Amino acid sequence: MNADDLRFNPRVFSGSRAGGVRAELERLGFPGDVRDLAPARMATLWVALEGLTAEEAQELRGRWAAGGGEVLVAGDPFATVPVPAVVRGTQEQFERGEEACRGLAPAAAMGRAVRGWLSVPAPVAGLAWGRRTHLMGVVNVTPDSFSDGGRYFDAAAAIARGEALAAAGAGILDVGGESTRPGALDVPPEEELRRVIPVVAGLAKAARVPVSIDTTKSVVAEAALDAGAALVNDISGFRFDPAMAAMVARRGAPAALMHIRGTPRTMQVNPQYRDPVAEICASLRASIALAVRAGIPEERLIVDPGIGFGKSLEHNLDILARLREFRSLGRPILVGVSRKSFLGRLTDLPPEERAIPSAGAAGWCIAAGADLLRVHDVAETESVRRVVDAIARGG
Repeated sequence: MNADDLRFNPRVFSGSRAGGVRAELERLGFPGDVRDLAPARMATLWVALEGLTAEEAQELRGRWAAGGGEVLVAGDPFATVPVPAVVRGTQEQFERGEEACRGLAPAAAMGRAVRGWLSVPAPVAGLAWGRRTHLMGVVNVTPDSFSDGGRYFDAAAAIARGEALAAAGAGILDVGGESTRPGALDVPPEEELRRVIPVVAGLAKAARVPVSIDTTKSVVAEAALDAGAALVNDISGFRFDPAMAAMVARRGAPAALMHIRGTPRTMQVNPQYRDPVAEICASLRASIALAVRAGIPEERLIVDPGIGFGKSLEHNLDILARLREFRSLGRPILVGVSRKSFLGRLTDLPPEERAIPSAGAAGWCIAAGADLLRVHDVAETESVRRVVDAIARGG
């Protein structure tokens, strides 16, 4: 992960939907006459770049034209303040343009984003990507879960639940011992260990799929790895515990890094974004960079935009509508929409009755390129997955 990626926050979006391209250009501040050109001058790929200096924008525009592509700059390209730009062209034009711009930082960052968008990530925790979406079955070992109210707080019940989810089609089981619902309070490490370690150990032996540990505490994650966990799922993106990244690197474990604004206690107190997807992409790039600096190979990382974690209903819908933009991070995409409160807002259904809307949202995510879905209702979601994957990916 290069520091320039953080500065320019390159995001790829497809030109296959004219309305979507117009919306992106509007977000970046392009005037109406430029937005109106989008449908008539459709390109295969569009890449948004932010924070370019006037000199960088002019040099990128001039050198990129040698490859046959085009660079649009929002605002005055001679301004003294950073400006956003959009680059468009076919895949071949991007390849030629990157060659013409060799050594130019914006082009290098953009090239990495395009390759991330186009490539299929290597397997993580035994899960191969590209041909199908995998399901991560939720095993809550908490007395106050928003989704099941503590039904599986007992270790034996939680292990039985995990085995049932694996039999129903879950490719990985996610064990968590601390509720992350809005307003949730912290659980002491000793109590979290008491809750999850017997369940992780039991499922590592009994289930025929990998086990993930859902925690933000390095001491809990390491004990879970000792007990047989294969992946660390950290909702803080390695931000809450300074020791987490170094521990994961030392153990050679893969990790899922989620975006959250604030903490579970504060995250839903009037969350604000100028552009949710751009800001979340930037935050996830920073988490990837933190992990890489700690010694974790980028190939071992999964990213999660954090639906419901410091987001309003409108933010969640925007993230899902633009889910493919997260492909430019170059990592597998994990999404958790199952039984979330935004579905309750849309349907007026309580958590335990949201299996159908959850499956509907999961189907959208699969069609939009999600690699891994964190779900409670595995059997229902698996039937949807089989249909949507067959249509969208041919498998």
